[in-house]
Amino acid sequence: MRSSHRIFVAVAVSVATAACSEKPAPVPAADAAAEKDAGSAVTFREAAWTPKREADIPNDSMGASIKRGLYLLRFTPESLPKYATSNLRCTSCHQDDGIRPTSGPLTGSHARFPKYLGRTGATIDLAERVNYCFTRSLAGNALPTRSREMQDILAYLWFLSRDVPVGVKLKGAEGLLALADTAVGDSARGQETYVKKCQVCHGENGEGVVPPATALWGPKSYSIGASMAREERAASFIKHNMPFNDPGSLTTQEAYDLSRYINSHPRPDSPGKEKDFPTGGADQYTPYDTFGHEAYRPPYMLLPRKNVGGSAEVPQPVPAAKTTRK
Repeated sequence: MRSSHRIFVAVAVSVATAACSEKPAPVPAADAAAEKDAGSAVTFREAAWTPKREADIPNDSMGASIKRGLYLLRFTPESLPKYATSNLRCTSCHQDDGIRPTSGPLTGSHARFPKYLGRTGATIDLAERVNYCFTRSLAGNALPTRSREMQDILAYLWFLSRDVPVGVKLKGAEGLLALADTAVGDSARGQETYVKKCQVCHGENGEGVVPPATALWGPKSYSIGASMAREERAASFIKHNMPFNDPGSLTTQEAYDLSRYINSHPRPDSPGKEKDFPTGGADQYTPYDTFGHEAYRPPYMLLPRKNVGGSAEVPQPVPAAKTTRK
């Protein structure tokens, strides 16, 4: 019995020692993925990363969805006339298939959502952000979130975000570049510059006469709720990307003058805009009244929009229910 006892004790000690010296238990898959993402975000080097192009799209089922998404961005009003009712297309602003750094690049967008958007006062997902472009920048109607078209667009945005870790925001990505200097636009000077440098493509009445030149005002242009309707944002786009055949040739003052001239004209309304920025914080150039903000130099006329079933606006997120302690 004593021998058996000694053997039992030896085995017990051996097991205990092994337990103390063993490798830690495997990390659950979800935690491991989170750690991997965190590590990737630390080691990610943007200078060594380049977005994929059309030639890189794989020749498989996923590739077919990605390519459809790309072509929806290029030919938005032709492909989706019910939803893109202006003559703008996604690539009118997100130029070079969403890759150009100076025109609201879409690169890495899949890694930045869900995110908080001050205009809604809530966190939104990427599909909602796409629909803000459809309802405001394209002055059209929201795509059904589960539609084939929305899923294809999201597939292309994922493709432009390959290898960008979750939570990483690429420099300059999402939105237009900030201008180093600010100015106050003058409509009369803007008209002179427009006639000299813009009218040949965009037309005497801003209707867009040389495809894919867009309508800059009127019923086929962007709505007042679009970022481009803000004097400083439009000036940034113009300064960095226009004229199309000589981008960067305009002075900052000329860009502001053109922005003022273009945005003083009638354009489509944006249903529900009065509910924007529910907690305040609208930037100074917002051209319509909203919470705690008075419209900055709005156009002299807004053109009515059909809003059947609320399709011309993205519904505001429902506030979280208040709870009380008992």
